[in-house]
Amino acid sequence: MQTSISSQQLNDPAIAEANAILRSCVHCGFCTATCPTYQLLGSELDGPRGRIYLIKEMLETGQATDKTRLHLDRCLTCRSCETTCPSGVRYGRLIDIGREIVEQKAPRSLPQKALRRAMLAVIPYTARMAMMLALARLFRPLLPAQLRKKIPAKQAATPAPATHHQRRMLALAGCVQPLGTPNTNAAAARVLDQLGISLIEAPDAGCCGALNQHMSDSNGAHDMMRRNIDAWYPYVESGIEAIAMTASGCGLMVKDYGHALQNDPAYAKKAARISALTRDLSEILARENLDALTRIGAGRRVAYHSSCTLQHGQKLGGSVEAILKRCGYELTQVANSHLCCGAAGSYTLLQAELSQQLLDNKLAALQEGKPEIIASANVGCQMHLAADSPVPVKHWIELLEKS
Repeated sequence: MQTSISSQQLNDPAIAEANAILRSCVHCGFCTATCPTYQLLGSELDGPRGRIYLIKEMLETGQATDKTRLHLDRCLTCRSCETTCPSGVRYGRLIDIGREIVEQKAPRSLPQKALRRAMLAVIPYTARMAMMLALARLFRPLLPAQLRKKIPAKQAATPAPATHHQRRMLALAGCVQPLGTPNTNAAAARVLDQLGISLIEAPDAGCCGALNQHMSDSNGAHDMMRRNIDAWYPYVESGIEAIAMTASGCGLMVKDYGHALQNDPAYAKKAARISALTRDLSEILARENLDALTRIGAGRRVAYHSSCTLQHGQKLGGSVEAILKRCGYELTQVANSHLCCGAAGSYTLLQAELSQQLLDNKLAALQEGKPEIIASANVGCQMHLAADSPVPVKHWIELLEKS
Protein backbone atom coordinates (compact mmCIF):
# COMPACT_ATOMS: atom_id res chain seq x y z
CA MET A 1 0.00 0.00 0.00
CA GLN A 2 1.34 3.44 -0.93
CA THR A 3 1.22 6.24 1.62
CA SER A 4 1.84 9.98 1.45
CA ILE A 5 2.39 11.02 5.06
CA SER A 6 4.33 14.25 5.52
CA SER A 7 8.00 14.04 6.50
CA GLN A 8 7.27 16.23 9.50
CA GLN A 9 4.77 13.70 10.83
CA LEU A 10 7.17 10.85 10.17
CA ASN A 11 9.54 12.38 12.73
CA ASP A 12 7.12 10.97 15.31
CA PRO A 13 8.30 7.36 16.00
CA ALA A 14 4.73 6.09 16.41
CA ILE A 15 3.60 7.57 13.09
CA ALA A 16 6.73 6.26 11.37
CA GLU A 17 5.90 2.81 12.76
CA ALA A 18 2.30 3.11 11.57
CA ASN A 19 3.53 4.13 8.12
CA ALA A 20 5.71 1.02 7.88
CA ILE A 21 2.78 -1.17 8.90
CA LEU A 22 0.46 0.48 6.37
CA ARG A 23 2.99 -0.06 3.60
CA SER A 24 3.14 -3.78 4.39
CA CYS A 25 -0.60 -4.19 3.61
CA VAL A 26 -1.42 -5.35 0.06
CA HIS A 27 -5.19 -4.81 0.65
CA CYS A 28 -5.97 -8.38 -0.43
CA GLY A 29 -9.03 -8.59 1.83
CA PHE A 30 -8.31 -12.04 3.29
CA CYS A 31 -8.66 -10.45 6.74
CA THR A 32 -12.35 -9.67 6.25
CA ALA A 33 -13.17 -13.39 6.17
CA THR A 34 -12.03 -13.86 9.77
CA CYS A 35 -12.97 -10.50 11.31
CA PRO A 36 -15.79 -10.91 13.91
CA THR A 37 -17.21 -7.40 13.48
CA TYR A 38 -17.18 -7.64 9.68
CA GLN A 39 -19.06 -10.95 9.97
CA LEU A 40 -21.73 -9.29 12.13
CA LEU A 41 -22.06 -5.93 10.39
CA GLY A 42 -21.02 -6.66 6.80
CA SER A 43 -19.43 -3.22 6.49
CA GLU A 44 -16.02 -2.72 4.89
CA LEU A 45 -15.25 -0.04 7.47
CA ASP A 46 -15.94 -2.53 10.26
CA GLY A 47 -13.26 -4.90 8.97
CA PRO A 48 -9.46 -4.63 9.20
CA ARG A 49 -8.95 -3.44 5.62
CA GLY A 50 -11.47 -0.63 6.04
CA ARG A 51 -9.98 0.46 9.34
CA ILE A 52 -6.53 0.45 7.77
CA TYR A 53 -7.81 2.83 5.08
CA LEU A 54 -9.34 5.07 7.76
CA ILE A 55 -6.03 5.26 9.65
CA LYS A 56 -4.13 5.91 6.41
CA GLU A 57 -6.52 8.72 5.49
CA MET A 58 -6.26 10.23 8.97
CA LEU A 59 -2.46 10.25 8.90
CA GLU A 60 -2.30 11.67 5.37
CA THR A 61 -4.87 14.44 5.87
CA GLY A 62 -4.34 15.13 9.55
CA GLN A 63 -8.10 14.95 10.03
CA ALA A 64 -10.51 12.51 11.66
CA THR A 65 -14.24 12.46 12.36
CA ASP A 66 -16.64 10.77 14.74
CA LYS A 67 -17.12 8.18 11.99
CA THR A 68 -13.40 7.38 12.06
CA ARG A 69 -13.51 6.92 15.81
CA LEU A 70 -16.70 4.81 15.68
CA HIS A 71 -15.21 2.20 13.38
CA LEU A 72 -11.92 2.05 15.30
CA ASP A 73 -13.88 1.71 18.56
CA ARG A 74 -15.79 -1.26 17.18
CA CYS A 75 -12.58 -3.23 16.63
CA LEU A 76 -12.11 -5.95 19.25
CA THR A 77 -8.31 -5.98 18.80
CA CYS A 78 -8.73 -9.77 18.62
CA ARG A 79 -5.98 -9.94 15.94
CA SER A 80 -7.68 -12.76 14.08
CA CYS A 81 -6.79 -10.78 10.97
CA GLU A 82 -3.10 -11.14 11.83
CA THR A 83 -3.43 -14.92 11.81
CA THR A 84 -5.07 -14.74 8.38
CA CYS A 85 -2.87 -12.05 6.81
CA PRO A 86 -0.38 -13.44 4.24
CA SER A 87 1.73 -10.26 4.46
CA GLY A 88 2.28 -10.23 8.22
CA VAL A 89 0.62 -6.86 8.79
CA ARG A 90 0.92 -5.91 12.48
CA TYR A 91 -2.65 -4.72 12.71
CA GLY A 92 -2.86 -4.85 16.52
CA ARG A 93 -0.09 -2.29 16.85
CA LEU A 94 -1.56 -0.15 14.05
CA ILE A 95 -5.00 0.05 15.68
CA ASP A 96 -3.41 1.11 18.99
CA ILE A 97 -1.54 3.94 17.25
CA GLY A 98 -4.63 4.92 15.26
CA ARG A 99 -6.83 5.06 18.34
CA GLU A 100 -4.42 7.25 20.24
CA ILE A 101 -4.23 9.72 17.35
CA VAL A 102 -7.99 9.80 16.75
CA GLU A 103 -8.51 10.75 20.41
CA GLN A 104 -6.63 13.95 19.63
CA LYS A 105 -8.13 14.59 16.18
CA ALA A 106 -11.77 13.84 17.06
CA PRO A 107 -12.25 14.41 20.81
CA ARG A 108 -15.02 12.51 22.56
CA SER A 109 -18.00 14.07 24.29
CA LEU A 110 -17.63 14.88 27.98
CA PRO A 111 -19.83 11.93 29.10
CA GLN A 112 -17.74 9.51 27.00
CA LYS A 113 -14.50 10.93 28.40
CA ALA A 114 -15.84 10.69 31.94
CA LEU A 115 -16.84 7.03 31.48
CA ARG A 116 -13.42 6.05 30.15
CA ARG A 117 -11.59 7.96 32.86
CA ALA A 118 -13.74 6.29 35.51
CA MET A 119 -12.99 2.85 34.07
CA LEU A 120 -9.24 3.53 34.00
CA ALA A 121 -9.38 4.91 37.54
CA VAL A 122 -11.04 1.77 38.93
CA ILE A 123 -10.65 -1.43 36.89
CA PRO A 124 -6.81 -1.73 36.85
CA TYR A 125 -6.62 -1.31 40.65
CA THR A 126 -7.69 -4.40 42.59
CA ALA A 127 -8.58 -2.62 45.85
CA ARG A 128 -10.72 -0.04 44.07
CA MET A 129 -12.34 -2.70 41.92
CA ALA A 130 -13.13 -4.75 45.05
CA MET A 131 -14.98 -1.79 46.53
CA MET A 132 -16.88 -1.25 43.29
CA LEU A 133 -17.87 -4.92 43.13
CA ALA A 134 -19.02 -4.85 46.76
CA LEU A 135 -21.30 -1.89 45.95
CA ALA A 136 -22.51 -3.56 42.76
CA ARG A 137 -23.42 -6.75 44.64
CA LEU A 138 -25.24 -4.67 47.29
CA PHE A 139 -27.36 -2.87 44.71
CA ARG A 140 -27.52 -5.75 42.23
CA PRO A 141 -31.36 -6.06 42.28
CA LEU A 142 -31.63 -2.43 41.14
CA LEU A 143 -29.24 -2.70 38.19
CA PRO A 144 -30.27 -3.33 34.55
CA ALA A 145 -30.35 -7.02 33.65
CA GLN A 146 -27.44 -6.77 31.17
CA LEU A 147 -25.21 -5.15 33.80
CA ARG A 148 -26.44 -7.36 36.62
CA LYS A 149 -25.27 -10.56 34.98
CA LYS A 150 -21.76 -9.18 34.50
CA ILE A 151 -21.19 -9.03 38.26
CA PRO A 152 -19.27 -12.17 39.24
CA ALA A 153 -20.30 -14.13 42.31
CA LYS A 154 -17.96 -13.67 45.25
CA GLN A 155 -15.47 -16.52 45.52
CA ALA A 156 -13.06 -17.43 48.29
CA ALA A 157 -9.54 -18.08 47.04
CA THR A 158 -8.24 -21.58 47.71
CA PRO A 159 -4.85 -21.98 49.43
CA ALA A 160 -1.65 -22.18 47.41
CA PRO A 161 1.12 -24.63 48.42
CA ALA A 162 4.24 -23.57 50.28
CA THR A 163 7.18 -22.56 48.10
CA HIS A 164 10.05 -24.96 48.71
CA HIS A 165 11.30 -26.14 45.30
CA GLN A 166 14.61 -25.15 43.76
CA ARG A 167 12.82 -24.36 40.50
CA ARG A 168 10.90 -21.08 40.90
CA MET A 169 8.63 -19.09 38.59
CA LEU A 170 6.84 -15.79 38.96
CA ALA A 171 3.09 -15.34 38.49
CA LEU A 172 1.12 -12.13 37.99
CA ALA A 173 -1.99 -11.75 40.12
CA GLY A 174 -3.20 -8.95 37.85
CA CYS A 175 -6.09 -6.62 38.62
CA VAL A 176 -9.42 -8.37 37.96
CA GLN A 177 -8.34 -12.02 38.23
CA PRO A 178 -7.98 -11.99 42.06
CA LEU A 179 -11.61 -10.87 42.28
CA GLY A 180 -13.31 -12.61 39.37
CA THR A 181 -11.45 -15.94 39.20
CA PRO A 182 -9.31 -16.08 42.38
CA ASN A 183 -8.60 -19.82 42.14
CA THR A 184 -6.68 -19.62 38.87
CA ASN A 185 -3.23 -18.80 40.24
CA ALA A 186 -3.75 -21.07 43.26
CA ALA A 187 -4.63 -23.98 40.94
CA ALA A 188 -1.60 -23.21 38.77
CA ALA A 189 0.61 -23.20 41.87
CA ARG A 190 -0.74 -26.59 42.99
CA VAL A 191 -0.25 -28.18 39.55
CA LEU A 192 3.27 -26.80 39.21
CA ASP A 193 4.02 -27.94 42.77
CA GLN A 194 3.35 -31.51 41.63
CA LEU A 195 5.93 -30.95 38.88
CA GLY A 196 8.58 -29.66 41.30
CA ILE A 197 8.12 -25.95 40.56
CA SER A 198 7.25 -23.22 43.07
CA LEU A 199 5.02 -20.42 41.75
CA ILE A 200 5.38 -17.12 43.58
CA GLU A 201 3.88 -13.64 43.24
CA ALA A 202 5.64 -10.30 43.68
CA PRO A 203 3.42 -8.31 46.08
CA ASP A 204 4.16 -4.93 44.44
CA ALA A 205 3.15 -6.04 40.92
CA GLY A 206 -0.28 -5.12 39.59
CA CYS A 207 -2.21 -4.58 36.37
CA CYS A 208 -0.22 -5.46 33.26
CA GLY A 209 -1.27 -2.23 31.51
CA ALA A 210 -3.37 -3.79 28.74
CA LEU A 211 -6.59 -1.91 29.55
CA ASN A 212 -4.82 1.45 29.48
CA GLN A 213 -2.95 0.53 26.30
CA HIS A 214 -6.10 -0.38 24.40
CA MET A 215 -8.00 2.65 25.70
CA SER A 216 -5.38 5.01 24.25
CA ASP A 217 -3.61 5.78 27.53
CA SER A 218 -0.11 4.65 26.58
CA ASN A 219 1.51 6.82 29.27
CA GLY A 220 -0.56 5.14 31.97
CA ALA A 221 0.20 1.72 30.46
CA HIS A 222 3.94 2.45 30.44
CA ASP A 223 3.82 3.50 34.11
CA MET A 224 2.22 0.16 34.98
CA MET A 225 4.86 -1.67 32.97
CA ARG A 226 7.65 0.11 34.85
CA ARG A 227 6.04 -0.68 38.20
CA ASN A 228 5.83 -4.37 37.34
CA ILE A 229 9.41 -4.45 36.08
CA ASP A 230 10.59 -2.86 39.33
CA ALA A 231 8.59 -5.44 41.32
CA TRP A 232 9.86 -8.40 39.30
CA TYR A 233 13.47 -7.55 38.64
CA PRO A 234 14.87 -8.59 42.04
CA TYR A 235 13.38 -12.03 41.39
CA VAL A 236 14.88 -12.05 37.90
CA GLU A 237 18.30 -11.26 39.33
CA SER A 238 17.89 -14.03 41.92
CA GLY A 239 17.35 -16.59 39.17
CA ILE A 240 13.65 -17.24 38.61
CA GLU A 241 13.18 -19.58 35.66
CA ALA A 242 10.26 -17.83 33.96
CA ILE A 243 7.32 -15.49 34.40
CA ALA A 244 4.34 -17.82 34.09
CA MET A 245 1.21 -16.12 32.79
CA THR A 246 -2.14 -17.64 33.71
CA ALA A 247 -4.14 -14.94 31.88
CA SER A 248 -3.36 -14.94 28.17
CA GLY A 249 -4.33 -11.28 27.78
CA CYS A 250 -1.80 -10.24 30.41
CA GLY A 251 0.76 -12.59 28.88
CA LEU A 252 0.44 -10.95 25.48
CA MET A 253 0.89 -7.51 27.04
CA VAL A 254 3.95 -8.49 29.12
CA LYS A 255 5.56 -10.17 26.12
CA ASP A 256 5.29 -6.74 24.46
CA TYR A 257 7.01 -4.79 27.27
CA GLY A 258 10.32 -4.89 25.40
CA HIS A 259 8.80 -3.24 22.35
CA ALA A 260 6.68 -0.77 24.31
CA LEU A 261 9.62 0.54 26.34
CA GLN A 262 12.34 0.22 23.71
CA ASN A 263 12.92 3.98 23.69
CA ASP A 264 13.07 4.30 27.49
CA PRO A 265 16.78 4.49 28.38
CA ALA A 266 16.18 3.48 31.99
CA TYR A 267 13.93 0.49 31.26
CA ALA A 268 14.58 -0.74 27.71
CA LYS A 269 17.01 -3.55 28.65
CA LYS A 270 15.04 -4.64 31.69
CA ALA A 271 11.79 -4.64 29.71
CA ALA A 272 13.35 -6.79 27.00
CA ARG A 273 14.57 -9.23 29.66
CA ILE A 274 11.10 -9.43 31.23
CA SER A 275 9.48 -10.11 27.87
CA ALA A 276 12.05 -12.81 27.07
CA LEU A 277 11.27 -14.58 30.35
CA THR A 278 7.49 -14.47 29.94
CA ARG A 279 5.73 -17.70 29.06
CA ASP A 280 2.09 -18.65 28.86
CA LEU A 281 1.31 -21.43 31.31
CA SER A 282 0.62 -23.78 28.39
CA GLU A 283 4.15 -23.18 27.04
CA ILE A 284 5.56 -24.25 30.40
CA LEU A 285 3.47 -27.38 30.84
CA ALA A 286 4.04 -28.46 27.24
CA ARG A 287 7.71 -29.03 28.15
CA GLU A 288 7.10 -30.86 31.43
CA ASN A 289 6.53 -34.53 32.16
CA LEU A 290 2.78 -34.87 32.65
CA ASP A 291 2.68 -38.64 33.09
CA ALA A 292 1.14 -38.26 36.55
CA LEU A 293 -1.78 -36.36 35.03
CA THR A 294 -2.50 -38.47 31.95
CA ARG A 295 -5.72 -40.00 33.31
CA ILE A 296 -7.04 -37.07 35.28
CA GLY A 297 -9.59 -36.16 32.60
CA ALA A 298 -11.16 -39.62 32.59
CA GLY A 299 -12.76 -38.98 29.21
CA ARG A 300 -14.83 -36.00 30.37
CA ARG A 301 -16.08 -33.85 27.52
CA VAL A 302 -14.62 -30.34 27.40
CA ALA A 303 -15.38 -27.50 25.00
CA TYR A 304 -12.28 -25.37 24.86
CA HIS A 305 -12.54 -21.68 23.96
CA SER A 306 -9.18 -20.56 22.64
CA SER A 307 -8.83 -16.91 23.66
CA CYS A 308 -7.84 -14.47 20.93
CA THR A 309 -4.84 -13.29 22.94
CA LEU A 310 -3.51 -16.85 23.01
CA GLN A 311 -4.26 -18.11 19.50
CA HIS A 312 -3.91 -14.86 17.51
CA GLY A 313 -1.80 -12.64 19.75
CA GLN A 314 0.73 -15.17 21.08
CA LYS A 315 0.34 -17.60 18.17
CA LEU A 316 -0.18 -20.52 20.57
CA GLY A 317 -3.33 -21.99 19.07
CA GLY A 318 -3.60 -25.69 19.93
CA SER A 319 -1.24 -25.54 22.90
CA VAL A 320 -3.86 -25.92 25.64
CA GLU A 321 -5.88 -28.40 23.61
CA ALA A 322 -2.84 -30.68 23.32
CA ILE A 323 -2.30 -30.59 27.09
CA LEU A 324 -5.94 -31.37 27.87
CA LYS A 325 -5.85 -34.33 25.49
CA ARG A 326 -2.63 -35.59 27.09
CA CYS A 327 -4.40 -35.43 30.44
CA GLY A 328 -7.30 -37.61 29.31
CA TYR A 329 -10.01 -35.11 28.35
CA GLU A 330 -12.17 -35.48 25.26
CA LEU A 331 -12.36 -32.18 23.41
CA THR A 332 -15.59 -31.44 21.57
CA GLN A 333 -15.65 -29.79 18.17
CA VAL A 334 -16.21 -26.01 18.31
CA ALA A 335 -17.27 -24.28 15.10
CA ASN A 336 -15.56 -21.01 14.17
CA SER A 337 -13.09 -21.37 17.03
CA HIS A 338 -11.06 -18.50 15.58
CA LEU A 339 -13.80 -15.96 16.36
CA CYS A 340 -13.80 -13.76 19.47
CA CYS A 341 -16.24 -14.36 22.33
CA GLY A 342 -16.83 -10.60 22.65
CA ALA A 343 -15.08 -10.04 25.99
CA ALA A 344 -12.07 -8.04 24.73
CA GLY A 345 -11.32 -6.11 27.91
CA SER A 346 -13.55 -3.02 28.04
CA TYR A 347 -15.58 -4.10 24.99
CA THR A 348 -18.36 -5.66 27.08
CA LEU A 349 -19.09 -2.25 28.59
CA LEU A 350 -18.30 0.07 25.69
CA GLN A 351 -19.78 -2.03 22.86
CA ALA A 352 -22.39 -4.00 24.79
CA GLU A 353 -24.68 -4.91 21.87
CA LEU A 354 -21.93 -6.28 19.62
CA SER A 355 -20.33 -8.02 22.60
CA GLN A 356 -23.60 -9.79 23.41
CA GLN A 357 -24.08 -10.95 19.82
CA LEU A 358 -20.59 -12.43 19.79
CA LEU A 359 -21.19 -14.08 23.17
CA ASP A 360 -24.44 -15.67 21.99
CA ASN A 361 -22.73 -17.05 18.88
CA LYS A 362 -19.75 -18.34 20.86
CA LEU A 363 -21.85 -20.08 23.52
CA ALA A 364 -23.98 -21.74 20.82
CA ALA A 365 -20.82 -23.09 19.19
CA LEU A 366 -19.30 -24.23 22.50
CA GLN A 367 -22.46 -26.04 23.61
CA GLU A 368 -23.09 -27.78 20.28
CA GLY A 369 -20.96 -30.78 21.30
CA LYS A 370 -22.75 -31.25 24.67
CA PRO A 371 -19.69 -30.62 26.88
CA GLU A 372 -19.62 -31.13 30.64
CA ILE A 373 -17.26 -28.17 31.08
CA ILE A 374 -16.21 -25.13 29.09
CA ALA A 375 -12.59 -24.08 29.56
CA SER A 376 -10.60 -21.00 28.60
CA ALA A 377 -7.17 -19.44 29.14
CA ASN A 378 -8.09 -15.86 29.97
CA VAL A 379 -9.91 -14.26 32.88
CA GLY A 380 -11.93 -11.90 30.68
CA CYS A 381 -13.21 -14.70 28.45
CA GLN A 382 -13.93 -16.90 31.45
CA MET A 383 -16.05 -14.28 33.21
CA HIS A 384 -17.78 -13.22 29.99
CA LEU A 385 -18.75 -16.78 29.07
CA ALA A 386 -19.79 -17.68 32.62
CA ALA A 387 -22.24 -14.76 32.73
CA ASP A 388 -24.60 -16.54 30.28
CA SER A 389 -23.46 -20.15 30.15
CA PRO A 390 -25.57 -22.97 31.63
CA VAL A 391 -22.41 -25.13 31.48
CA PRO A 392 -19.68 -24.52 34.13
CA VAL A 393 -16.81 -22.37 32.84
CA LYS A 394 -13.32 -22.82 34.28
CA HIS A 395 -9.75 -21.90 33.58
CA TRP A 396 -8.14 -24.91 31.92
CA ILE A 397 -5.48 -25.26 34.64
CA GLU A 398 -8.25 -26.09 37.12
CA LEU A 399 -8.96 -29.22 35.09
CA LEU A 400 -5.47 -30.57 35.80
CA GLU A 401 -5.97 -30.73 39.56
CA LYS A 402 -6.70 -34.01 41.26
CA SER A 403 -10.16 -34.17 42.80
